[in-house]
Amino acid sequence: MSEQTTHEQLAEDDVETPRPDTSANNEESGADEGDVAADYLEELLDIVDLDGDIEIEIRGDRTFISIQAEDGGEELQDLIGNKGETLDALQELTRLAVLTSTGNRTRLVLDINGHRAARNDELKRLADTAIDEVQSGAAQSHMEPMSAYERKIVHDFIAEAGMVSESEGEGKRRHVVVSAE
Repeated sequence: MSEQTTHEQLAEDDVETPRPDTSANNEESGADEGDVAADYLEELLDIVDLDGDIEIEIRGDRTFISIQAEDGGEELQDLIGNKGETLDALQELTRLAVLTSTGNRTRLVLDINGHRAARNDELKRLADTAIDEVQSGAAQSHMEPMSAYERKIVHDFIAEAGMVSESEGEGKRRHVVVSAE
């Protein structure tokens, strides 16, 4: 897309235009944002001279982008970083690239080498431990600090178990607290 087209789109975005919200349009926009995100990530991988297979999947109203190292290699591990911090930053940069290109915010999820899937399993175990503590008589169970994305996943696990959870703390110390009520 040319720079001129981008500026024209931004000017058009300043004008409020009603946009129909149909599932067909949502699927189409999900595919568009997936393509934009994949192109952005492919260029990034080329810049840092890394190889990976990129897959796009639309689940409900979210686009999931997965990058797997070719031949099961570990060369993409640096893109995950310590506790997934680099992955979170890369996900935000990808979301910004989609916003810049399409003019629409996205809630896309980026996973590299299955890190998020493995972390989801770990979050489920941590949530189960917190639930067990509360069911065993503790008034509350404070979990480890985690990102907003991970807290949302934990809140969903806690709600499925019929328990109550809320987030407490500030910044990097923000964490989930589980209680019976």
